[in-house]
Parts: sequence; C-alpha cells; structure tokens
Amino acid sequence: MNLFLEGIAWILDPANWTGAGSIPDRTLQHLVLSAIVLVIASTIALPTGVLIGHTGRGRDPAVMVSGGLRALPTLGLLALFGLSLGIGLRAPIPALVILAIPPLLAGAYAGVESVDRRTVDAARSVGMRERQVVAKVELPLGLPIIVGGIRSATLQIIATATLAAYVSDFGLGRFLFQGLKTRDYAEMLGGSILVILLALVVDGAFAITQRLVVPAGVRATRSRELRSRPARPRAVVGRPITEGNQK
Repeated sequence: MNLFLEGIAWILDPANWTGAGSIPDRTLQHLVLSAIVLVIASTIALPTGVLIGHTGRGRDPAVMVSGGLRALPTLGLLALFGLSLGIGLRAPIPALVILAIPPLLAGAYAGVESVDRRTVDAARSVGMRERQVVAKVELPLGLPIIVGGIRSATLQIIATATLAAYVSDFGLGRFLFQGLKTRDYAEMLGGSILVILLALVVDGAFAITQRLVVPAGVRATRSRELRSRPARPRAVVGRPITEGNQK
C-alpha cells in the first residue's frame, strides 16, 4: 500500500507535469502512437473483414490468421522488428499493427455476419446493388459489433504501446523502463497507473460510442420486445409458487 501511495504521490508531483518528458508530453505521445497504429491496422483489417462477412468467403483462413497473430509474443515481435529496423518508432509501429489486426478483423466480419440474412435478401429484392447492401444495410446494423472490435483493438494497442519505450524514447512506457533502470519503483508504478487510467478513459468513450451507433429502429424494436415480455409471477413470502396459489 505504501508503494501504491508513493506512485500516486509521484503522479501528483508538480515537477512531473512540466517540461519535455513530462506526464502530459508522454501521454500525448502515447495517444498519437496508438492513433497511428489504429488507423493503419483499421485500413487493412476493416475492409477485409467486411468483405469476408458480406461474401462469406475466406472466413476460416481469417479465423486461423487471427488466432495465429494473437499467439505471437509481443515483446519478441517488438525485439525482432527492433533488430531489423533499428531503434525508434519504425519498430513498434509495424509490431503493434500486427497485434491490432485480429480484433479488428474479427469484429468486422462478425458484425456484418450478424445481420439477419432475410434483411439482406429484402434489400436485394428491392433493387439494391451489393455496394448499397453493404453501405446501407449491413454496415449500419453491424456497426455496434464493429465498434466493439475497434474498442478491443484500441485497448490492446494502448496497453501494448507501453513496450514501445523498449526500443524508443516515446510514450508512457518510458516511465516504466526508466524507473526500472534507476530502481525508482514509485515512477514505475505511477507510469503503470497512468496507462491504466488512459485505457479506462478511452474505453469509456468507446462504450458510449458503441451505444450511440445502434440504429434507432433496432433500439425501438428491443424496447418493444422488452415491454411485450410477460411478467414473471411473484412468489409470496413463505409460500412457494405452485399451481394452486397462482390462481
């Protein structure tokens, strides 16, 4: 507990909030790196996942690739790129992109596949082309699950981007590695707490977004279904519910 309080005291120290390498500076670096990785990974994974979900082709290879990428050791992958590309951000960006692709890919094809096929067939029957079916039917209805995949990938990126400081002087992870090198455990714990707080804030923002992107018609249908469900009979205190006392 004393060490935890020391970590909080380190965060609240005004000296750590000013100048280069301060908490705001490192937090901004962490966010920028996470955003760059998310954009690159989304550009690769989301169109591929939507195409797989729409056509139904290539799902098994996509599942295999996603599972294989999830099994890759993060630090080992980062070290491999570091040896190949050198120190700096050239190594962590491709490593983090590879690790972010599986949840994005899974969320994209699962979101499109979750759309009722009868709805898709109805859209085709009224003359919609395949692009219109994807853009106006499958994407809006599958968007909550797709956003869920983006949410999962973002949290993984924020957590894993801490290791970027292993090969570069960048992000909140620098506090952990610097504290480890100097045996300043308050700094290490303070940096860990900052990463956790950042992840919680971003997760909360995505949770709100995930609820807002649910189409109004779907929300209305769910509300009607909940209201139309029959109420369960309440048991009388001391008397079990039986056929006799239900009358």
